[in-house]
Amino acid sequence: MKIVLQRVHKASVTADGEIVGSIGKGYVVFLGIAVTDTKITVEKLADKIARLRIFADGDGKTNLAAKDVNGEILIISQFTLTADCSQNRPSFSSAAKPDAAKELYEYFIEQCKDKFSKAASGRFAADMRVSCDNDGPFTLVLEG
Repeated sequence: MKIVLQRVHKASVTADGEIVGSIGKGYVVFLGIAVTDTKITVEKLADKIARLRIFADGDGKTNLAAKDVNGEILIISQFTLTADCSQNRPSFSSAAKPDAAKELYEYFIEQCKDKFSKAASGRFAADMRVSCDNDGPFTLVLEG
């Protein structure tokens, strides 16, 4: 599993011309699910993200977790994160098959609902437009 996480002031995702998910202060998570990923992988990374201390405290130091600032999370499925780009044409052979990926994507969303003040998501396998008002910008890559 590969995650690109961005700290944001606000974000939204549109599919088929309608906003399907939006958040205020928090994280946008682009989630790439590989064939080797399991529910244990999901649980581990959802817990890690919830515990990340990357919001500023009163002294301006990145010392607060999302729960400390009522942070929200917007989760976007992005199989392209699993790409092998060693050749000019990316290979997606390590990406989970759609049924397995959807199951783990939905499980990731469920895991985040208990950890964030709001958990929103995109639409699995849809052509989406993501709008982010990045904070910092502050971007991390996590793998599990």
